[in-house]
Amino acid sequence: MGDLQLTPSSFDVQVRLSDDPEAAASNIRDALGVRTEMQNQWRVDNEAFREWRTLLERIGVLTFQATGLEVEEARGFSISLKPLPAVVVNIKDAYRGRIFTLLHETTHIALNEGGICDLDDNLRRNASAQIETFCNRVAGAVLFPRKDLLATNELRSHHSADMTWSDAEIQSLSRKFGGSREALLVRLLSLGRTNEKFYYKKRDDYRIEYAKWKHQRKEGFAPPHVVSLSSAGPLFTTLVIENFNREHITASDVSDYLRVRVKHLPEIQRDYARPELVGQGE
Repeated sequence: MGDLQLTPSSFDVQVRLSDDPEAAASNIRDALGVRTEMQNQWRVDNEAFREWRTLLERIGVLTFQATGLEVEEARGFSISLKPLPAVVVNIKDAYRGRIFTLLHETTHIALNEGGICDLDDNLRRNASAQIETFCNRVAGAVLFPRKDLLATNELRSHHSADMTWSDAEIQSLSRKFGGSREALLVRLLSLGRTNEKFYYKKRDDYRIEYAKWKHQRKEGFAPPHVVSLSSAGPLFTTLVIENFNREHITASDVSDYLRVRVKHLPEIQRDYARPELVGQGE
């Protein structure tokens, strides 16, 4: 960015563990400029992931996707160093899972505490449980704003004493806000609209379902330059390519930065998204 004479956008959202998760989530949503009406328009999972990623990069958070990491090992992690903190999600996770991880790790950055994401951490009992619980609750509140969630037909027509939810209700709500079913249940749990017994039961069901899907699916082949673009993200790719185009770095440097062979450079130059650079706005 220095070579391009650009000033990074400043991610200046700061939260503390003592803050109300609802208020912290509202601050993050305001910084991102996201509204529930926007979320409702993101009907396809990969589109929703792309839009959340774009919003984060516009306010100065680099987003990457790890390609060599199993979901069972970690769903993502973050590095809170300024001026450009980084969030990394697992490309092997479902799109909705990646969205939750983006927001969970963004909360870590707002706390100025890097971390590793595991959705189960909201109920763990160890030294980091307080931080993980907070990050999960904030991420859930960013994704499913309390006021808007409670105003849905599903919540209004569901008896508050009933802690169980039908698959149709869960699916409808998760699609409406673009979050995963498991993330929705975590949110309902934090709002007192379900209990741990039901949450754990459905979580185990989803994990069995995921294991079957993972076993049955056939791995597709993506061209190396497509994998590189998806992994590095729009902002970082743009910075690298613009520096190369202005002869600040070599083709070998691009290969190192984007983890792709030099022969694929023309394809990357052709296909990279060219988003607005940090600090320039729209």
